Amino acid sequence: LLFAMFLMHYTWRSFAYPWMQRGGKPTPVFIWAMASAFCIINGYLQQAHGIFQQGGKRCGGRIRPHHLLGLATWAAGWAVNLHSDHILRNLRQPGETGYKIPRGGAFEWVSGANYLGEIIEWGGYAAAAWSLPAAAFAIFTLCNIGPRAWQHHQWYRKRFHDYPRNRKALIPFVL
Repeated sequence: LLFAMFLMHYTWRSFAYPWMQRGGKPTPVFIWAMASAFCIINGYLQQAHGIFQQGGKRCGGRIRPHHLLGLATWAAGWAVNLHSDHILRNLRQPGETGYKIPRGGAFEWVSGANYLGEIIEWGGYAAAAWSLPAAAFAIFTLCNIGPRAWQHHQWYRKRFHDYPRNRKALIPFVL
C-alpha cells in the first residue's frame, strides 16, 4: 500500500503532469538533475526501510488505525494536489499571457493550495508508514515548500490589488 501511494504520486509527477503543462518556462537542467537525485535517494530510503529495517515484519494482517488515518489523509492531500494543479494549469486560455489569481478549491483559503495538498499527502504517508524516513520526508517537504507558499502569497498580494485579503499563505485561517 505504501509503495502504491508513493508510486502513484511520482508516476503522476514524472510522466502525466509534465505533458499537461502548457506554455511554461523550460526547467533548467541543474534543477531537473537535483530533483531527480532527490527522488531517487528518497525513494530508496522509503522502500529500503520497509524492506531491510522492518526485517520482513508485517502487521499480522491487521489494519491499524494509523494505516487508515494515514491513507485517508494521503488521499485527501492527493485530491487537493490534483485539483489545485488543474486550477493552475487552466488559469490562462490558449494564447493568453499574464498572471491571474487562482480561484476555486483550496485556493479559496490559501495561496499555496498545491503546496498544501502535497504537505497533507506526505503527512498522511508518514502516518501510514509510521517510520522515521517517512516522517523525515514529510517534515522536509513542509520545510522545503512551506516557504515557497509564503513567498507566492506575498507576491500575489503585491501584484494584485484585488487579491482576497482573508486568504492565507498555506494553512487555512491561520498562516
